[in-house]
Amino acid sequence: MKKIRLGVNIDHVATVRNARGENYPSPLRAALFAQKNKADSITIHLREDRRHINDLDLKKIKSNLKIPLNLEIAATEEMLKIALKSKPSFICIVPEKRQEITTEGGLNLNYKKDFLKKMISKLKKNNLRVSLFIEPRLIDIKISKYLNADCVEIHTGKFCNLVNHNKMYKKELIKIRNATSLGNKLGLEVHAGHGLTFKSAKILAKVSGIKEFNIGHFLIGESIFTGLGNTIKKFRKIISK
Repeated sequence: MKKIRLGVNIDHVATVRNARGENYPSPLRAALFAQKNKADSITIHLREDRRHINDLDLKKIKSNLKIPLNLEIAATEEMLKIALKSKPSFICIVPEKRQEITTEGGLNLNYKKDFLKKMISKLKKNNLRVSLFIEPRLIDIKISKYLNADCVEIHTGKFCNLVNHNKMYKKELIKIRNATSLGNKLGLEVHAGHGLTFKSAKILAKVSGIKEFNIGHFLIGESIFTGLGNTIKKFRKIISK
């Protein structure tokens, strides 16, 4: 059985840096440290308002990283140009609202569908792996296939919130299982991300067909107490069982 890959999102290292307007802690240093500790890829979200990761971070990390860089971007002309210029290995197209604290849900794939299709086509022509961040809905899996994405990343936020608050999560888990199954049948690689903790990652690691987890906020937060290397190692152990 092929192992589940672990993508480490380092956005919130930049959040801490920006809180004081200093040049530390360094997102580049975090990326290289995660790489040293066997992360399979590094994720960064270049938001339109540059609230954490900025353009210089993207340039430095892309230039120094040896493992794949997964760049999360909104579906805009500006972000398309940046992606085509910087050429990270992976692109994940995500929804984005200025007011939100974090990404609140999956893409509305019926909004700007023609632009999305053209955007994906341009990215793929440049040999970039393209993923769409979606809700665990069968219709969204089907539309993602129509749009010719390589992968889908299932938004696990609702499931994780239920797990975190010790509420019934089986209905959400079934949705994720069904979406994963259909994605695999249609030839889409299925990833999972948003809100994942040790507990929720352990449950989802048992879902057959999920190939990659992208984990950020909890991982960076836990690192304050146990260190980044130890936290990555613990997640790797959890998702490899």
